[in-house]
Amino acid sequence: MSQSVEAIIDEQGQVRLLRPLRFPTARRAVLMILDDDPLESARVSEPALAEDWNRPEEDAAWSHLQPGR
Repeated sequence: MSQSVEAIIDEQGQVRLLRPLRFPTARRAVLMILDDDPLESARVSEPALAEDWNRPEEDAAWSHLQPGR
């Protein structure tokens, strides 16, 4: 079973989990370093997503979810 946990890495590279974890045996782990600004990825991808989402076909496909229709 895979699971994700949040951690902080300090200036010396020490990893501190934000909640304790317990396992019956040792486990392998992969560490993904995130940007300091959690919204940066959203801002960078917004133009590409807007190009795909802001089309008449998309509006028609999702129109049943719009209020008043």
